[in-house]
Amino acid sequence: MNEDTGQPQEECSQLTSYRNCTQRIRTEWGHFKCKREERLAQERRYGEASEKVAENILEDLFTSVLDWPLGNFNHQIQYADIVLTDLGIKKLIVEAKRPGALRWNRGAVDRALEQAERYAREQKVQVIAVSDGQMLYAANLVDGGREDRVYVALDAGEPPLDLWWLSMQGIWREAPYKSMSLLPPEPKIPVGDGLTTTGTGNGSLLHPKYHLPARCFAYVRDPEKTSTWKLPYLLADGAIDTKRLPKAVQCILSNYRGAKVQGIPETAIPVVLKKLAEAAECAGHLPPRSQSPMDVYRLLQDALNQLQRQR
Repeated sequence: MNEDTGQPQEECSQLTSYRNCTQRIRTEWGHFKCKREERLAQERRYGEASEKVAENILEDLFTSVLDWPLGNFNHQIQYADIVLTDLGIKKLIVEAKRPGALRWNRGAVDRALEQAERYAREQKVQVIAVSDGQMLYAANLVDGGREDRVYVALDAGEPPLDLWWLSMQGIWREAPYKSMSLLPPEPKIPVGDGLTTTGTGNGSLLHPKYHLPARCFAYVRDPEKTSTWKLPYLLADGAIDTKRLPKAVQCILSNYRGAKVQGIPETAIPVVLKKLAEAAECAGHLPPRSQSPMDVYRLLQDALNQLQRQR
């Protein structure tokens, strides 16, 4: 069997590298969990722990449970918290958050993923991950969004063999997941005003019309006032809304159904256009990825070029 091509998991299980890695995961998982508990002592002692604690836990995970040499575990590379490399080639970017900041908080996970994706696209890396030392989620970057790769609870009782897909021999292979379904759902709790909070403690307000959180809008003046949220362009899972994105651009640069958007100050327009352009570029709608962009995206490119010259 050829070990140089990507295979689904049942085929990878026949590889020597897979068997060696998963045996290492089984052997080291208990030791990793004990060391993780020691690192989290600060959180139990003082009520919270810093992001550095999560980074230390991830270093233990990748270099002890998995097979990455310590020298391949890099910190703060072009703003990315952690970058794993092989022969100098960047393979994985990890955004770390303080312990407990992400687990059961889909909104926080989405924001961390957006941050990791931005760094990864700047550094031309195809796999990203986010972790708070309690959970680890990894995704492949694809045109217009992300695909699941791994989700692991770092306090799991059984050794999570899916970590293979983040090992040195597994990172470059095609994982079997194609949807955004690995992340566990977040409980929704209705509140008195008819809006919704999600999660346990760090609720995310939803827009009454679009049923989306603030992060899905290109302009948000006040996160606590949904009336100030303008131009929805992302889906609730953080993926680009390809139907609403061109409408958002039109509302600024031409019109949409005969009306321009109201309530966005002129000083904020460059930032809003840049945000929409980043989404359009990720979706492949801007040159050079698109050889024949729609008129609305031509307008967007022209506006960005003009703003750039004015700086």
